[in-house]
This record gives sequence, C-alpha cells and structure tokens, in this order.
Amino acid sequence: MQYKINKIIITFSISALLLLFISCTDDAPNSEIELEKSEIIDVSYGDHAEQKYDIYLPKGRTTQATKVFILVHGGGWVEGDKKDMKDFIPELQQESPDYAIVTINYRLASQGNSPFPMQIDDIKAVIAQLKAKKDEYQIANNYAFIGTSAGAHLGMLYSYSYDTNKDVEMVCSIVGPTNFTDNAYVNPTELTYLFLALQIQAITGVSFEQNSQFYIANSPYHVVTEDAPPTLLFYGDEDPLIPSSQGIDMHAKLDELGVTNEFTLYSGEGHGWEGANLLDTTEKLRAFIQANF
Repeated sequence: MQYKINKIIITFSISALLLLFISCTDDAPNSEIELEKSEIIDVSYGDHAEQKYDIYLPKGRTTQATKVFILVHGGGWVEGDKKDMKDFIPELQQESPDYAIVTINYRLASQGNSPFPMQIDDIKAVIAQLKAKKDEYQIANNYAFIGTSAGAHLGMLYSYSYDTNKDVEMVCSIVGPTNFTDNAYVNPTELTYLFLALQIQAITGVSFEQNSQFYIANSPYHVVTEDAPPTLLFYGDEDPLIPSSQGIDMHAKLDELGVTNEFTLYSGEGHGWEGANLLDTTEKLRAFIQANF
C-alpha cells in the first residue's frame, strides 16, 4: 500500500509540474516584466570629450515598437550643447510617450577644423552605437531628426545623403541652412549673410570660388532625392542669418521631387520665435509626427 501511495504522489507531482510548465510557457509573453521609464546621461560614443549623448527611454519599450527621436542642437557648427534642446523633451514625452529621445553633442568646428564631414561622422557614430545597443536599450532602428539652425542642417544632410539604410523616417528643420550656393551667401548684400558666408569659409577652409562642388555636396537642397523622408520646415522671413529663400527653395525642391513635406514661413520672425508662433510650431510638429512617424 505504501508503494502505491508513493507512486500516486510521484505521478501527481510530475503531472503538476508539466501543467505548471505549460501554463508558464503559454503566459510567457504576458508575464514579462515591463521596463520602467529611465534616462542615461552623457553616454560616450567616441574618444573626444564632446562625443556624448543623453537617452530618454520610455516605459514598456521594445525593440519592435520603440522609435527614436534624435535632437540636434544649433550654434553655427562651432558652439552649442545638447542641453539647448531640453525644452523639446517634455513635449515629446507627453505627446509621443512610447518613443525614445536622444539628444546629441558633436565635435565642434573651429577655424581650419571643418565640420564636414566631422559632424556627419559623429551622427553616423551615434546611430551605429544606438543600433549596437538596440537590445540593451530596447529600441527600434527607426529614427526622426529634429534640429535647430546648424543642427537642422546636419539632420537634413545626414537624412538626404548619408542614410544608406533608410532608417530615418522623418526630419524637421527649424531655421536650418539648406543651400550654401544660395545667391544670398555667394553674393551677399546683407551684412549678416556675409558674416555667415565668411564663417562657413573660415571653418571649412574652402571658398566657394575655389571649390563650389564642396558647397553643393554639403547643401541639403542639392543632395536631396525622391527617396528623402517626410520633411517639416519652419523659417522666419526676417531671420538675419538664414534668408527665407533657404526654406522657400527647399520646399519647392521637395514638392518637385514628390517628397512629403510641410513648410511654414512666419511673418516678422527671425532666428527663432515665441508666443503664438511657437505654439503653432509645436502643434504642427505634433501633427506631422502623428502622420509620418
């Protein structure tokens, strides 16, 4: 009798374990621990002190669904910092809570230390590291650039000319230069346009007269193709640094190529704005993200 009881107990135990295993297997996708919201600051992606980024990771992220905003600061390619883009973060987290956000620093240019291709190489390195850390961060290989001024130029230039894998699904330019061969820069009549033209020549070490092809190759207007990602453009018609032709011509070129785009030129605004126009920018950016990213 003792033998029979033990045998029944053993049989029951094995059956219970099998049921437990089957139950755990069936429920596995739903029993995974949901990742919490987190942020990692000053992640190095190269040996230079300026090669760092911050990443803001959403709750419940996955490698299949968590797309990534990459925010690129301005500063004329020679100054600025990722903290300059911090005001975008709360808005993006509120309106796109399932997306990750990356703010990047890149090596700053100086006289004789050209930003091209140095700063594009830095963007390449950031994206390469994000891909390498995809499983660690639990993010997808889908990106959108939002840049201001020089940062907008870099975001467009990378997206149009260097994104060979077509990972960039959207790019937003806020007062970003688009065409270095614009007559406003090549033959400037405004002192401020002359200043920017001279700055570009000083930091690249190349004049337009010496090498116009260099200026063409680093102009989003000239390198964009019909495969470009949807593009959102914001400019002011009294910008002392970026003539309105930079936005108007870029919009026309994108239309000509059949690239999805929206363009806003704010009357009376310069190299940035506040109040009602800033609210308008925020609302249009939100809608464009919802439609295209």
